[in-house]
Amino acid sequence: MSEEERETKPFKFVTAGFDARFPHQNQTKHCWQNYVDYHKCINAKGEDFAPCKQFYLAFRSLCPNPWIDRWDTQRENGTFPAKLDS
Repeated sequence: MSEEERETKPFKFVTAGFDARFPHQNQTKHCWQNYVDYHKCINAKGEDFAPCKQFYLAFRSLCPNPWIDRWDTQRENGTFPAKLDS
């Protein structure tokens, strides 16, 4: 495929918006809180509940993948340090 034949499609880069609870540059707590809020939301309302998606998009944008993998493993093993069922 030549350079002229290559089709480019628009891409919209989206990241978490400003959250007044986390006004500083370090977004670690923001990452953590969105991960916890997402799992609380889907446990309470189900995965198809649209407002839960905002938490998902925020933590996927803010959190490093190794952290998410570790937290997922901890949830599966029952050793996650936060209560997610309420």
